[in-house]
Amino acid sequence: MAAKEKLKQTPSQTVGPYFSYGLTPEQYGYDYKQLAGNDLAEADGDGERITIRGQVFDGNGETVRDAVLELWQADSQGRYAHPGDPRGSNTGLAKEFGGFGRVGTGTLPQHYFEFHTIKPGPIGDGQAPHITVVLFMRGLLNHAYTRIYFSDEAAANGDDPALALVDATRRDTLIAQRRETADGIVYQFDIHMQGDQETVFFDA
Repeated sequence: MAAKEKLKQTPSQTVGPYFSYGLTPEQYGYDYKQLAGNDLAEADGDGERITIRGQVFDGNGETVRDAVLELWQADSQGRYAHPGDPRGSNTGLAKEFGGFGRVGTGTLPQHYFEFHTIKPGPIGDGQAPHITVVLFMRGLLNHAYTRIYFSDEAAANGDDPALALVDATRRDTLIAQRRETADGIVYQFDIHMQGDQETVFFDA
């Protein structure tokens, strides 16, 4: 009986070049519905409307034109549309504010991304108001996780347990800078994949 052939490890594959069209087809003009878009604000009438705006930069400082970002956040009262948060599910929040958005970097000039949403409130466990970000990008073996905190929440940021784990010299990579513009309140948040300004990423 012939000896069993030793199986070799399947090679890893990076995210391919077409996922942005698959995840955000409406944004790219395809006639397919997508799960989520970049406008989260419409369903929450009580929150402060804001725009999250930025770019994704690779290790050479070039903008990435086919990244996809997902946002997951609480509403203006700090409630999540998730069964794990009874404050949200018991009030019907899931029907009003889903707290989830998705957008690619391939259709705005200079490869910007934009989310129109509401500023999240504190969730009541010592964490400062924040938004969770998941980044998909060509060349990544796994998607990357980071957070957006807000520059006008300095006191709350100082007490945040997740930020406390980050080296003080790198915390600013997680802080979106507030600007008041003619179009409303904009928080600038750029993501740097490598280099001196590399964004802090978290384990899932």
